[in-house]
Amino acid sequence: MDFLIKSGQNLKGVITVPGDKSISHRSIILSSLAAGTSKITGLLEGEDCLATIEVFRNMGINIVKERGIYSVEGKGLRGLEDPEKPLDFGNSGTSIRLCSGILSAQSFESTLIGDSSLSSRPMQRIVEPLTAMGANITSKNGTLPIEISPTDSLKSINYSLPIASAQVKSCIMLSALYAEGVTTIEENVVTRDHTENMFKHFGIPLEMEDLEGKKRINLTSIDSINPTDIKICGDFSSASFFILAALICPKSELLIKNVGINKTRIGLLHALRHMGANIQLLNQTENIEPTADILVKSSNLKGIILNTNLVANMIDEMPVFFIAAALSEGITIVKDAKELRAKESDRLQAMAEALSSFGLKYDLAEDGIKIYGLGSKGILNSTNISSYGDHRIAMASAIASLRSDDKVRVLDCLNVNTSYPNFIDTCKEIGIDIEQS
Repeated sequence: MDFLIKSGQNLKGVITVPGDKSISHRSIILSSLAAGTSKITGLLEGEDCLATIEVFRNMGINIVKERGIYSVEGKGLRGLEDPEKPLDFGNSGTSIRLCSGILSAQSFESTLIGDSSLSSRPMQRIVEPLTAMGANITSKNGTLPIEISPTDSLKSINYSLPIASAQVKSCIMLSALYAEGVTTIEENVVTRDHTENMFKHFGIPLEMEDLEGKKRINLTSIDSINPTDIKICGDFSSASFFILAALICPKSELLIKNVGINKTRIGLLHALRHMGANIQLLNQTENIEPTADILVKSSNLKGIILNTNLVANMIDEMPVFFIAAALSEGITIVKDAKELRAKESDRLQAMAEALSSFGLKYDLAEDGIKIYGLGSKGILNSTNISSYGDHRIAMASAIASLRSDDKVRVLDCLNVNTSYPNFIDTCKEIGIDIEQS
C-alpha cells in the first residue's frame, strides 16, 4: 500500500490521536500478570498492541473487548500457561523485549518470533543482562528467534545500561519481579519512564534515585500484583506528525486533545520550541501520565544544534524532527543518534535518502546528520519516497509532502497500521489531501 499526498496549507481542526503505544503494551502485560481483572480504556488498536494481546491469549489469558473497553483477566505472576506454538510478536520490538524478561522466569519453554523487520533488530542487548540474572535464553546471532527454557531461579544484578534504551531497562525491571535479592539498574542517560509509572499505578514497590542527570532504580521480587483500571492518553509520537503538519503548512492552526506529555517523551516539543515553533500546552492534567491539549500554529523555524541529552527521549520522533529541520532556516546538526540505525529500519539512512529525494542537502555520519534547511518558504520536490516498510518514516514523509510542488508518493506504507491504523482518516479530518493506492 502506498500513500499519495498533494501539497496543502490552511490546515484547521480539533483532533484526537490513538492511545499511547508504549503504555498500551505495558497495560496488557501488567494486567495479565495481576491477580484478577483489570479494565483498559483507550488502548491503541494498532497491529503491534494486537500482537501483544494475542501473545498473552496464547498463554491462557482471557482478554475481551466490550464497548471499547478491554477486560484482562490476569492469572498472577506465575499463572501463564505453556503456549502451544511460538509466540509471534509481529513488528513489536517493545513487546518482545519486555516479555523476554517475564518469560525468563516461567516454568515452560518458549520460542519468540516476529516479522522480517523485527527479526533483523538487535536482541543481544536483552540476552546479556537476562543471562547474567540466570536466565536460560539464547538468540540466533543476536537476533530472532529467541529461545527461553526454565531456570531454577533468577538472581538479582547490578546493571548499568550500556545504551539508552527504555526497552532494555523495562525488560530487566520485569525480570526483577521474579529475582532473588535487590536488582539495581543505572541509567547514564535517562530514558522513558512509562514502566516506572505503570509499576506505581499497579502498586509495585520500587525505589528511584536521581543522580545529577543519571538515575538508579532498585527493585525486589514480589508475590503478587493487584489488578487496576487504566485510562490511556493519546500518543505523543502519533501527535508529533500533526504538530509538524501545522507548523510547516501556512495559515494552519490545530488543537490535539488529551495527549501524553511525559517529560521523558517530549524532547521533540523542547527542540521545536527552540527552533521557534508556536506550540502551547493547554488544560494540563495529571493521571497515570501527565496530559495536555496541544495547540499548534504555523511557524517559521530556524536550524539548531540538537542537544544530545534530548535525543534519547525523542528517538521515535526523530523522523519528524528531520523534516522540521529540512524546512527550517539554516543548518541543523544531530549527534549521538546511532540508536536510529537499530529501529524498524536504519532510520538515519532511510531519512537521509528521503531528504535527498525531496531535494535536500545533508552530511550523513555514523551517529548523526547535518541538514541544510530550505527555510520557511522552501519547496520540496515531487517524488517517490521509500518508507522501507517503517511506519514512522512513512508518516513523516507523508506530512513533508504537504510542502512539495505537486504530489508525492510514499511507498510501502502498510506498516503504518502497527501504530496508527486511522492515520489517513485523521489527515483528511484537518484538510490533508491524501489517498492510498
